Amino acid sequence: MPITCEFEYLKPKTLPEALGLLARHGRKAAVLAGGTDLLVWMKEGLREPEAVVDVKGLKELRKLEMKGSALHVGAAVTFTQLLESKLVREKLPLLWECARTVASCGVRNRATLAGNLCSAVPSLDGGPAVLAYDAVVLVQGAKGRREVSAADWFVGPKRTALKDGELVLGVRFPLPKRRHASCYLKLGRYRGEDLAQVGLGVLALADDSYRLAFCAVGPVPARAKRIEAALKGHKVTDELLWKVQELVAQEISPITDIRSSKEYRLHMAKVMVERGLKAAAARLAGEGPALGEEIL
Repeated sequence: MPITCEFEYLKPKTLPEALGLLARHGRKAAVLAGGTDLLVWMKEGLREPEAVVDVKGLKELRKLEMKGSALHVGAAVTFTQLLESKLVREKLPLLWECARTVASCGVRNRATLAGNLCSAVPSLDGGPAVLAYDAVVLVQGAKGRREVSAADWFVGPKRTALKDGELVLGVRFPLPKRRHASCYLKLGRYRGEDLAQVGLGVLALADDSYRLAFCAVGPVPARAKRIEAALKGHKVTDELLWKVQELVAQEISPITDIRSSKEYRLHMAKVMVERGLKAAAARLAGEGPALGEEIL
């Protein structure tokens, strides 16, 4: 399917130039990094920008590095780069597992975490990781730089807190202060490239606190605060798992669509909470399945 709308292709050489172009074109501009969502939407007529601003070449956006006690992921860093990074695998295993499930190898070679967050589809695999790690999205526009917490980033299906003329510079992941382990579970219809029917990220910390974040079962990815409160200060037991499974229906609002019924999503979300918590707790104890091993 061809792109039928006319647009001006712009490739700035510097960050200030890119910001100037975005300020000039405002909401009629589209940012191109990986383009794995943008080009599809343009072909389908869902986006018709008058200008496409290609930021892939900006060196400021390609950095993947530690800054103090946080890992900085530049806006042009691809999912493949995340997977190939020993730093990501060791320091942020949940982000590594989330990246592993994104689409196909070819898509991961182009798609970026920042682009995934900007697309903000309810089933985005990057959502649970940024929420569980309390990540911060770094943006800049004509009025300067600002920081948006992951909890405030998603405001609706395909809608974010990013303002017209702003550019995402990257995502900052503060490293958990305590020893931790994690697990990401993605329910799909088949093996291979598929959007999630349910996605769940689980982070278990050494002080018996837990962070859980769902995607694909609500208008936006979100933390499961009720479940986290019920788990806090306790070891994972069968009795506790039964209790938190009963809370799942209060945390999510699944729909019926072409990929699944809402009833199936709810049932499997409960199964995933049990398996995800058991796997994360076992990994924290130095046992359990290897990182990246299928749990469902």
